[in-house]
Amino acid sequence: MGFLKMTKGLIAKSLLTLLVLFLCLTILLTLPLRWVNPGVTAFVLADENIKSLNLRDKWASYDEVAPQVFLAVIAAEDQKFPNHFGFDFESLKKALLEGRTKPRGASTITQQLAKNLYLWSGRSIIRKGIEAWLTLWLEIFLPKERILELYVNVVEFGSGIYGIGEAGEKFYSVSPQQISLFQASTLAAVLPNPKRYLVATPSSYVYQRAKNIRSSMRALGGVGYLNKL
Repeated sequence: MGFLKMTKGLIAKSLLTLLVLFLCLTILLTLPLRWVNPGVTAFVLADENIKSLNLRDKWASYDEVAPQVFLAVIAAEDQKFPNHFGFDFESLKKALLEGRTKPRGASTITQQLAKNLYLWSGRSIIRKGIEAWLTLWLEIFLPKERILELYVNVVEFGSGIYGIGEAGEKFYSVSPQQISLFQASTLAAVLPNPKRYLVATPSSYVYQRAKNIRSSMRALGGVGYLNKL
């Protein structure tokens, strides 16, 4: 009995130690992002078209990005962004109940940020579980404005083109602060698949999606909507 009790104690202690280490690792991965801009992400590292890239070289702070860029991203990707804590359970429920062969995406901006920063593409339960865990901690540690700033600076807008600074320069020869409403909606329109949907030569689908995004931006109340963050 004494040996069994000691064994159980060691197992419990080991599990507690692993839990503490996992929690510390999570904090180290997420809390510094409140102040530190990442130079690279998991998606950048996995991109075979890129030999070297430092995201900080073209980084644009929140105040250096045109407000319509943030509003376009919210209108396109996550219209409940100011009000949720990382998860849109209503949209997730609808996606599950639709019964599509390929489920409709219901990821929030924070979830997509977690995936871009740390993870890989795919729909495995393990990946989604890690994504959800990191999403929770990003929401705990980071203001909504910072989450948006990080997202537009790390997301891919075209093949090998990461971040709003690089995208504004490559596609429109403007700084992030100078991006127009039309340009912002077009950039947001390609986010679901920036290797298939092109900013430089938009298809009719991209044009229509950009038009719908502009309509959604007006319905949300314009850039004043960002005051809810």
